[in-house]
Amino acid sequence: MQSITVLDLVANKPLPWLLHSTVTEPITTQDFTLPTSNGPIRARLYIPQSHPNAPAIIVLHGVHHLGIDEPRLIAFASAMSSCGLRVLTPELPDIKDYHVGANSIATIGDSAKWMALRNNDKPVGVMGLSFSGGLALLAAADPQWHNAIQFVVAIGSQDEMARVATFYRTGEDPLPTGDPERLIPHEYGALVLEYEHLEDFVPVDHPEALAPIRAVLRAHLYEDWPGEKAALAALTPDQLALAHQLIDTTSPITRAQLAHAETLHIEDMAGVSPHGHLKQLTTPVYLLHGAGDNIIPSAETEWMASELPAASLQAELISPVLSHINLDGANPTAMDQWRLVHFFALILHAAEAH
Repeated sequence: MQSITVLDLVANKPLPWLLHSTVTEPITTQDFTLPTSNGPIRARLYIPQSHPNAPAIIVLHGVHHLGIDEPRLIAFASAMSSCGLRVLTPELPDIKDYHVGANSIATIGDSAKWMALRNNDKPVGVMGLSFSGGLALLAAADPQWHNAIQFVVAIGSQDEMARVATFYRTGEDPLPTGDPERLIPHEYGALVLEYEHLEDFVPVDHPEALAPIRAVLRAHLYEDWPGEKAALAALTPDQLALAHQLIDTTSPITRAQLAHAETLHIEDMAGVSPHGHLKQLTTPVYLLHGAGDNIIPSAETEWMASELPAASLQAELISPVLSHINLDGANPTAMDQWRLVHFFALILHAAEAH
């Protein structure tokens, strides 16, 4: 019943009276500053009013400029808390600014330590959305934070960043079986890589173009169309041509630049990839992925599942109910919906086990 309630609330569906009256309770929120080894960060704690010392879970936002204020994250954290959990949403500054970097691993681990201290010194579950899920697995694999993390839920997450980057150019992500998963890549993934390493795409003899073109890409990623129009209007003709080329992630020129940029950041991508770190992981792991995800293909979850020890992998679900991290998949069946309900019931049960 809790799982159905969470999914209905996240999907903005009317909640049946029976569920509302028997499962949910009012919540309060606290905004505060959380200290980490990377400096202080914003954080928000969702607390069920009748159970202020309820079991705790951490939910990590994906790559989005709104960070912990992203409406879908607020809806999800509120729904989880209304079903009897304390939910901490720490803001990951690099992820918020479209940088998938190793610094965020420490921020995640430090957040887990902070919450565990306030959970009667018991470890807490960590749920990571999109790229944050892969980083949460790396935090759990690190001895510094391993004991603070009770379990990890990775939703729509990467196993190997280099493989995902190649997918943005080719539309193929190989499965562990060797067969390719073929999808038309969403522009979002390639644009995030361009934004993160824009210096690789702007001619070195025109450094003055970096800031104005970054402003265009930022507005485009933010879906700030008036802002994008204004940023484009401020460009020189040469800068305008380059900006249009970068926004067209299907352009052969742009794809060639993406391929070159990948060769410059092999170590960086390895540093944010769970691949190679999972075989010895003893933390329980739950893997969820949208079947038609064209930002991070579901083949990535297949890879993680193949690498994890059987004792650690608690559940794996590739579901047509989801796209990337939205509940807007194409034509799911009633059984598909029920499998997703069961998956979230397992997570709620694990969170309440302490």
